[in-house]
Amino acid sequence: MPVPIPTNLVVHQQSKFLELSYADGSNYQLSFEFLRVHSPSAEVRGHGPGQEVLQTGKRNVAILGVEPVGHYAIKPSFSDGHDSGLFTWDYLHELCTHQDQLWQDYLLKLQSAGSSR
Repeated sequence: MPVPIPTNLVVHQQSKFLELSYADGSNYQLSFEFLRVHSPSAEVRGHGPGQEVLQTGKRNVAILGVEPVGHYAIKPSFSDGHDSGLFTWDYLHELCTHQDQLWQDYLLKLQSAGSSR
């Protein structure tokens, strides 16, 4: 199955959303906070299962810029200095299509840790 590649990406600075449009007509909005806490970087995911680092205090994070990486990914730079996550087209589509469940899982992890967004 081919990797779904966005036909359009728009960074909405004021509302703090990344908008992704696809050829099939689907359209998604991922908040900057959601992208930051789900960064595929080792800083967030760790170097293996069980090494994930819960991201807290990211409610007001902004995206300062987005760089293309080859023909397979983007690299956002966040206002908290984080810029090492490469968001592949596959991973972005996964975030789009599983956004609600991933967000609920994140909120539960925060609650369990006694932390806040």
